[in-house]
Amino acid sequence: MLGQPREAGARADIESALANLPVDLRSLYDSGAVTLEQLASLHDRLGVTTLADLLAAIDEQIVRSVPGLDETVERAIAAVLRNLRLAVPRIPLGRAVGLADPILTRLHSLPAVEWALPVGSLRRAQETVGDIEVLAATDDPAAAIEAIAEAPNVDRVLHKSVRRLYVLSNGTQIGLRLPAPANAGSILLHLTGSTAHFDALRGRASDRGWRLTSEGLHASDGTLRTAASEEEIYTTLGLPLIPPEIRNGDDEIAAAARGELPSLLTGEDIRGDFHMHSVWSDGRDSIETMASACHDLGYEYIAITDHSPASGVARSLSVQTVKHQRDEIAGVRERFPGIAILHGCEVEILPDGRLDFADRVLEQFDIVLASLHHRGGDDRDQLMHRYLTAMRHPLVTLITHPTNRLVSHRAGYDLDYDRLFETAVDTGTLLEINGAPAHLDMDGALARRAVAAGVTVAVDSDCHRADLLEAQMQLGVLTARRGWIEARHVLNTRPLADVRALIARKRSH
Repeated sequence: MLGQPREAGARADIESALANLPVDLRSLYDSGAVTLEQLASLHDRLGVTTLADLLAAIDEQIVRSVPGLDETVERAIAAVLRNLRLAVPRIPLGRAVGLADPILTRLHSLPAVEWALPVGSLRRAQETVGDIEVLAATDDPAAAIEAIAEAPNVDRVLHKSVRRLYVLSNGTQIGLRLPAPANAGSILLHLTGSTAHFDALRGRASDRGWRLTSEGLHASDGTLRTAASEEEIYTTLGLPLIPPEIRNGDDEIAAAARGELPSLLTGEDIRGDFHMHSVWSDGRDSIETMASACHDLGYEYIAITDHSPASGVARSLSVQTVKHQRDEIAGVRERFPGIAILHGCEVEILPDGRLDFADRVLEQFDIVLASLHHRGGDDRDQLMHRYLTAMRHPLVTLITHPTNRLVSHRAGYDLDYDRLFETAVDTGTLLEINGAPAHLDMDGALARRAVAAGVTVAVDSDCHRADLLEAQMQLGVLTARRGWIEARHVLNTRPLADVRALIARKRSH
């Protein structure tokens, strides 16, 4: 299948064969751990196409059983796997979701597909994704393969077999697996991971007399107990279904065993969005267009929060334009009476902690968000001073993207976050979980610490164009779920009266 040439002069054929391999197999060949012939045996005899397949094959010691391979080759592959995984460029979550969604939509439209879900770090909503792979349960894999291979967003087919397809879409590899529905839940559980979570489940299975592998649960006599859903496996192990976003292998299994899993936030819980931009600053669309899109999403309230002058964006509000924007919002409110439109601003926190609009201007806004867009120069204490001073300001309702990180490009601020959380609680200031793909900030781990300290959070889109409002809110919700966030922790899951009451309480101090 891989077309493995043996002659030294067939380099062009080798390069052609490698170009048509899934990226993980190319990486394994480039590592020098296997020859092209050995790679062909792994691929053709075991159906290996990804590093997840290799890990499973190594773990179950079946590589050595393939003709032409042995324990030496198995050990060589095991030795390079970790570095191979680290060498694979990771894809930002927002881009990965955007690439996978058209594939999932097409699969959902096929009558023979019972369900389709992403797997791996994409399903776990990690901020960056190693592989984009989709699992679809079906008894007619040929129909699904044909539908995806001919999809308009597919550039090229890399690999096709009975129940697998690997394609290039917009230059990125996307994998499709098509297990039979009867045991698709087992495959979904294994491929979703994480490795640490699956290993912990495997230990729990062993304690109960089962053996958990990539194929599913095996009884003591080796019989495979098929599982159409993940829930069947968790139930057998005495656990409720654990949401994929918190399958990190830390304390989620212990919490599940105690009956203490959180009821994680969902998109249906969100009633409004406090952070978005229009053409009055660096947004693409008018206030009316943004309001119309939010109305269509079923929101009860939104805040238009364009930038203040010190933000450094190309356009921003000025003291003179604030009134004009307020007048425009009043007109939009008349055209959309079913949604409350708050007039807000994302105001910059200056180096001395002051805000770059005077109080007489800030008082005119319904809600004030305060931000740092500072990229470097200030030390930890100076950054903390700026944040703490802003949070003590009675007109500041919310601190946006507190770490100011850029995913894959810039780490977040090194702050005393315990002190930041304590001040947020003491002053009644919200902290934000930001759905902009570049931020996803606070991340899951930090958000979990925040709500544990008693902080109330907002989950916002920070959107600059109407057609991305839903997608960026989805990313915010996914990030919140990674932080064990429940609806009760989030202000914009509550009625507008509660929102106005919180703003009023802060302003009364």
